[in-house]
Amino acid sequence: MKTLLKSVLPGPLWDFSKKIYYGALTAKYRTLGRSLMAAETSKARKRRLREGFFDKYCVGKGIDIGYGGDLLAKNCIGWDYEHGDAQYLHGVPDSSYDFVYASHVLEHMVSVETSLKNWWRVLKPGGYLIIFIPDRALYEKKATLPSRWNPDHKHFFQLNSDEHPDTIGIVPFVERTLTDSHIEYAKECSEGHTIIDPNVHSDGEFSLELVIRKNISAQPKAHGNR
Repeated sequence: MKTLLKSVLPGPLWDFSKKIYYGALTAKYRTLGRSLMAAETSKARKRRLREGFFDKYCVGKGIDIGYGGDLLAKNCIGWDYEHGDAQYLHGVPDSSYDFVYASHVLEHMVSVETSLKNWWRVLKPGGYLIIFIPDRALYEKKATLPSRWNPDHKHFFQLNSDEHPDTIGIVPFVERTLTDSHIEYAKECSEGHTIIDPNVHSDGEFSLELVIRKNISAQPKAHGNR
């Protein structure tokens, strides 16, 4: 449609139409409490392209939970405030997506366990759950809540170890919580990160990235007539 309009509208009118369209889209996101802008997903794109991330883990149909206008890929839909509670994904059928992606969402959820189980629920066997969350050491630069940078953060995360009361070791948590799963990888992502001053917001990537495969054995068994 955009290509057709561009071909039939005079240049100045096409430019004006684009401004109206993107202005309305931006207003929509601002009304919902978020801006339409490149965020953590966009910052990670070049690295992921270099690593072959999209070809390996984003094949088929996906859902980007809490995308905020910064969609992971063209072959996924975005789920945000207007669609419902990201913790439950009410109305989303079981085993309906080939990949499920959530960037900087899990730290906002009241229950990390409930969220992961529902994100896992809507994933097809053989598919991938991709979690991208702020790394405590790179982003928070402190051990306990509240967050310096986002008062809505309810949890801190580090890769391998729980540290009560506020920090979850995401790898052992996933292993405890998700059955029929295999962690393809779990790593710190710090490309472009240069700011270590705890009183200055971090630059570059400051996240933990996990890709978790749902085993084929999780496929519900078909029952014949008896």
